[in-house]
Amino acid sequence: MADADNIVLEHLRHIRGALDDVRDDIREIKQRVGNLENQYANMSNRLDRMDVRIERIERRLDLTDA
Repeated sequence: MADADNIVLEHLRHIRGALDDVRDDIREIKQRVGNLENQYANMSNRLDRMDVRIERIERRLDLTDA
């Protein structure tokens, strides 16, 4: 019976170690996704500003239909 208990404890320790690795991986993935979201938001803001600037340039050069 002691051997069975030791095997179970060994498996539980292995599972705990694997879960710790998964937690670390998920933490890293969350951080990287957060960084990507910030970069996307910055890029979106820049594109919006560029759109406004292009519209203003087109108006000044009388390139718009309006």
